[in-house]
Amino acid sequence: MKVQYFKQTDTLYIEFCRGEIVETRDLDEDTAIDLDTKGRICAMTMEHAGKRTGAPRFSFEEVAA
Repeated sequence: MKVQYFKQTDTLYIEFCRGEIVETRDLDEDTAIDLDTKGRICAMTMEHAGKRTGAPRFSFEEVAA
């Protein structure tokens, strides 16, 4: 997984997996998801991320199974 925050545009991009993107769907006015050939979510783009999520403040925690 790759997370990118673009400060100039206040855009958060989360790539869950690599794949051939064949469709992008709008979830709302400021959120889109990218789907691969099997309909799986590969990535999500969120505009106005700082206001909506607290980005760029970010923490990561891996939880053992």
